[in-house]
Amino acid sequence: MLRDPKSTRQVDRRQQILDAAERCFALNGFHRTTMQDVAREAGMVPGNLYRYFPSKNAIIAGLVERDRTEIAADFANLSNAQNLLTAFEQLGRKHFIDQPREKAVIALQIWSEAALDPEIAAQVAEVQSDVRVGIRGVLSRARETGEIHPNVDVEALTQLIITLSDGMIRRRAIDGDFHSHGEIDNNLCVIGAVLNGAIQFSHKC
Repeated sequence: MLRDPKSTRQVDRRQQILDAAERCFALNGFHRTTMQDVAREAGMVPGNLYRYFPSKNAIIAGLVERDRTEIAADFANLSNAQNLLTAFEQLGRKHFIDQPREKAVIALQIWSEAALDPEIAAQVAEVQSDVRVGIRGVLSRARETGEIHPNVDVEALTQLIITLSDGMIRRRAIDGDFHSHGEIDNNLCVIGAVLNGAIQFSHKC
């Protein structure tokens, strides 16, 4: 089915604005960045920017939704992976090595805004729910097919992966001595040990 050229241009323009906003937020922070700054970075007049995003909060919502779409694609790929631990490694390298550090900086800013703004908090909670459901689903299927140890507590491992990932995002954003390669390898060792049944724990602990 052919896409409407006008609709395609609008989607592309929105992505251009979100990319510009990310650069501005990473450089100057959310509160010091103005809509005029974003418009200038996007190469457009402010009046045109407001046609796509009426406020900075709307831009944040756009960034969160874009992350949500990317997360859905990530878990779709995980579900089709031949080796779960290798797939987790590829996902970790994508988010903590291949993507620029600015992504982590912006994530931390959005989390900070979520602590104060109920609307942003609700959007972030939806993404976190998607992550939890995605990881839980991948692990449950792997346990059913025998790829991972039958005694793995899926709920506990899901929470462990989320906690490790969130911690790495925070450290990458603010720790100048953070070394992504080593941290990914260490975390994968722990996750692999749980997947293989070498470490057993429960979400009730």
